[in-house]
Amino acid sequence: QILWYNKFIERCIFVDENKILRFAQLIKDSKNIVFFGGAGVSTESGMKDYRSEDGLYNTVKQYKVSPETILSRSFFGQHPDVFYDFYYNYFLNTTAEPNRAHHALVELEKMGKLKAVITQNVDGLHQRAGSENVIELHGTILKHYCPTCKTVMPNDQVKALGGQIPRWEKRHHIVRPDVVLYEEPLNERVIESAIDAISSADLLIIGGTSLAVYPAANFLRYFTDENIVLINRDETQIDSRATLVFRESIGEVLTETVKKL
Repeated sequence: QILWYNKFIERCIFVDENKILRFAQLIKDSKNIVFFGGAGVSTESGMKDYRSEDGLYNTVKQYKVSPETILSRSFFGQHPDVFYDFYYNYFLNTTAEPNRAHHALVELEKMGKLKAVITQNVDGLHQRAGSENVIELHGTILKHYCPTCKTVMPNDQVKALGGQIPRWEKRHHIVRPDVVLYEEPLNERVIESAIDAISSADLLIIGGTSLAVYPAANFLRYFTDENIVLINRDETQIDSRATLVFRESIGEVLTETVKKL
């Protein structure tokens, strides 16, 4: 019984009430909030992150090469069959739904406080939750197209193939997901949108990201105002700069904060 109780306590989430109230006050005092998020936002929906102990890079072994290699432009060109098998299994074939963090951000947007969501994720969960101004740094799995003629293939059609290579019927060209693969640069217009949003923000909320992915993490240097709220399980390189740091569940922190507004 004691062992069971200790495990139960470990699963419980206790968020400092005073920190939540301070976070809520920062939101009340702000007019132009930007949220910058990473894989940790989606893990509470059941999606795997990348670098944690249970992430893709440490658990996926059956392909005999690293997921980082599979998700590269050169590997996609040389082994599209392996790429799509992996891509289907770990990205397309999911029942993930938006979680409390996604819905709390939607509420902040409806209040007129949150002006932009900048995400490193490609799962489209922010849009499915109802967020309107979403800047996707690494693209989205919700769109697939022919690189030659730019014709878009319906997402359901790609998913129905179950991991087989999708081809544009008229030209037999291999269709690709509208995501930024390793070895590819970020879209210039997306970069400009992200920088504009961050540079004009008066409160920056960073959640679910280790800030280890570049060049995305470099965008934070464009934030010149005072207050940063960081919500992440592990330590990051900007913890010392943050006004508030939360180590608890991002869904819990955002939900409890929104309740105080």
